[in-house]
Amino acid sequence: MTVQTRIDGSFHAPRAHRILITGGAGFIGSHLCDTLLQRGESVICMDNLFSGSMRNIRPLINHPNFIFIEHDIREPIEIGGKIDRIYNLACPASPRHYQRDPVGTMKTCVVGTINVLELAKQKSSRVLQASTSEVYGDPEVHPQPEAYLGHVNPIGPRACYDEGKRAAETLMFDYHRLHGLEVKVARIFNTYGPRMLENDGRVVSNFIVQALRGEPVTVYGKGTQTRSFCFVDDLVRGLELLMESPASVTGPCNLGNPHEVTIEAIAREVLAYTKSTSPLRFEPLPTDDPKRRKPAIETALRTLGWHPRVSLKEGLEATIAYFALRTATPEFAMATSERQARRPRGRGRLTLASQQ
Repeated sequence: MTVQTRIDGSFHAPRAHRILITGGAGFIGSHLCDTLLQRGESVICMDNLFSGSMRNIRPLINHPNFIFIEHDIREPIEIGGKIDRIYNLACPASPRHYQRDPVGTMKTCVVGTINVLELAKQKSSRVLQASTSEVYGDPEVHPQPEAYLGHVNPIGPRACYDEGKRAAETLMFDYHRLHGLEVKVARIFNTYGPRMLENDGRVVSNFIVQALRGEPVTVYGKGTQTRSFCFVDDLVRGLELLMESPASVTGPCNLGNPHEVTIEAIAREVLAYTKSTSPLRFEPLPTDDPKRRKPAIETALRTLGWHPRVSLKEGLEATIAYFALRTATPEFAMATSERQARRPRGRGRLTLASQQ
């Protein structure tokens, strides 16, 4: 449903930039909205609320330099007035959500990106594409530099997202070459922090919620597969730096934390920080789940002066504190009861699609 697809250009922040964030009600997008508003920018947040939530942006609704538009970028985008910057973050990022509607996910990555680029061309906007480490697939090169072309299964259950994001990158650079658009491509590695969805199946949020509930903590495979976790504040700072970098800096640019840990290690750290007595439960590894994941961030260091600042301990403590408050709310308890009521008999735990 589209609530509004055309708005006027009557509001202006003290600074010059008027910024559109697609996927702005999502986990990363809402943090980006917060940061840009604090910088004095005018922000247009666009989201179809497929995996985003009004809860994430509710404190911003009455801000004089903030507008929310409920709209699906798979439909043409019409916005009046100038737009200086577009951050295209619109796409479900967890396997549980993007596999719910794989064709829709691919359309968001392809048709949606075309619609965003057409708007950018019309407005002469600079546009940043939120790509992903998933473009590297189950990598055969470690750590993964931007020059690595990837090892992706084009017909697997994750392909709608992996190949969709690869196609989105292609479109960005084609519009750059054909129309001279200023483009930036950020390859985002595993990011965590407050406002993650508790039921999206991603490793940090899932481990924390299971530990707080006293449920078995589900580890896929032997737990020896690795990930590199970047706290959301660090990631948002990297996105800003990339967007405001010289026009010659197009990317792709890896943004992630090169501190690599095993899945079992992160599960045990969550148990320690939550003081939970939950046991670990090992389940088969999902199809095409990457075995190792670590960004090479030399490009971000050299061109942006960016590197992560928040330690895993600090980030986990902040994220656990967020979920501890969330799990204590009546709204969360009601949602949990409804999910449990919908579960088939014999299943007493949260089941994941992947451990992204």
